[in-house]
Amino acid sequence: MSSHGSNKAIIAALLANLGIAVTKFGAYLLTGASSMLAEAVHSVADTGNQGLLLLGGKRARREADAQHPFGYGRERYIYAFIVSIVLFSVGGLFALYEAWHKWQDPHPIEGRWWWVPLAVLLAAIVLEGLSFRTAVVESNRTRGKQSWVSFIRTARSPELPVVLLEDFGALIGLVLALGGVSMTLATDDGRWDAAGTAGIGVLLVLIAIVLAIETKSLLLGESATKAHVAAIRAALVGPGVPSVIHLRTLHLGPDELLVAAKIEIDTRESATEIADAIDEAEARCRAAVPLTLMIYLEPDLRDAPATS
Repeated sequence: MSSHGSNKAIIAALLANLGIAVTKFGAYLLTGASSMLAEAVHSVADTGNQGLLLLGGKRARREADAQHPFGYGRERYIYAFIVSIVLFSVGGLFALYEAWHKWQDPHPIEGRWWWVPLAVLLAAIVLEGLSFRTAVVESNRTRGKQSWVSFIRTARSPELPVVLLEDFGALIGLVLALGGVSMTLATDDGRWDAAGTAGIGVLLVLIAIVLAIETKSLLLGESATKAHVAAIRAALVGPGVPSVIHLRTLHLGPDELLVAAKIEIDTRESATEIADAIDEAEARCRAAVPLTLMIYLEPDLRDAPATS
């Protein structure tokens, strides 16, 4: 997945959320609607999250050094995990607290600015829809025939799944806020506003949990995709390498992959010929998989016991 596509979706979401946050805070100050406050804080959290994703991407591009010989690619996973924490605490828990507070002391939306929340929410739905569309378009470039659930669960690059879930959650949250505000205006019962706010809080908590679970798996270390493992295994086999005895892969970052394999060699060849065969196998692997590969190959005999 290209970092350009990820950054395009992140920047689109950041700009949309920044503008939406300002208008939501203005609507809250004019009307006192708790749904607007919850949505405003949600947009602020999302804006900060997009900034964190951009920062993680920048830090991940640092060169490897003696302390981190495999580079800093996993910085992107760390910052994506921080995003889930921010979304859970700043977005979800705050919305639930505000909903409880409003339920205890409900009041209708009154005054001449009653229409402002409706206008702001409708405009926000349009802007979030455009941001979500950008994330969908960029994701479709690499999603292939996978379902959306499979794409989010198997993606080795965290940025697009994060933006997809955040934008999807934002759209659903806006609909909940619109429903709560509309019912409050229609019935003069502020508990509808509180119910919409509670729905937003529950939604954000659930999305944050999903993000945390998926990002945790990336932090622990995931292997290459099945397609990449098959391509690497096929590429290793060639002149001087009759077969692959065993193969291990590990993502060091979204675009960096560690490959360790024990390969069978032809015992009739000289040491120089074996070395050349290993070099050629590495070159075939790099040509087969569009990632930065760190390859370690151990020559062995097929009858030798394989080590795990």
